[in-house]
Amino acid sequence: MKKVFGYILSPIVIVVFFLTLCIFHPLQWLAYKLGGYSAHKKVVDVLNLCLMRSLYLSGNTTKFINKQHLPEGRPIIFISNHQSMFDIPPLIWYLRKYHAKFISKIELTRGIPSISFNLKYGGAANIDRKDQRQSIMEIVKLGLRMKENKWSAVIFPEGTRSKNGKVKPFRAAGIATILKKCPEALLVPIVIKNSWSVIRYGYYPLNAFTQMQVEVLAPIEPGKTPAEELVLTVENKIRAALGQPAAKPYEGN
Repeated sequence: MKKVFGYILSPIVIVVFFLTLCIFHPLQWLAYKLGGYSAHKKVVDVLNLCLMRSLYLSGNTTKFINKQHLPEGRPIIFISNHQSMFDIPPLIWYLRKYHAKFISKIELTRGIPSISFNLKYGGAANIDRKDQRQSIMEIVKLGLRMKENKWSAVIFPEGTRSKNGKVKPFRAAGIATILKKCPEALLVPIVIKNSWSVIRYGYYPLNAFTQMQVEVLAPIEPGKTPAEELVLTVENKIRAALGQPAAKPYEGN
């Protein structure tokens, strides 16, 4: 039945989603040119609220749970599992006070209304997966921006989306690079649930009347613990929250 409603409601969501991107593109440009980073960020925050709410038109909702008292004014590396593109708007909106930046494919910086502009000018690390040196340098620059501006980052260490909700092995390289340049960063695991179910049939039809959930888990002080061990700990905390078997030592590296 959800799939049937998906066929009916998905066209509405798709049109509203795309129109939202088109409307906010010139608004971002104006905000950036006239008000700089601060004004641009406020527009991007509202953009992602609107993108998240566009899914409500198909009965899909997002529940955000954060029982942690996270510090402001300190860099944070939010480490999350990844299930669909619909993970991103809630993370940007609900973590907006932490100035969270993403590591994204450089291909996304071209041709997508609103999204490409934000990736170019919002402080993200845009990596070319075919150029390892460029990728490392972009992540290094992100770590330096985090240290200088007290920004945060959201990282999906699986490297790709999980199509069935099962967590893929985490990779530690990107997080290790950031910690070398911004060692004071706090690690915070984030669990995403049911985002994959929204697109279990693809982007048409969207699965209707599904509640996604984003939950912030207890932070981890990195200290002098090797990045590989830290990332494995985060991965297993996320797996435990999803009721999935723990990864074996160093499986995620």
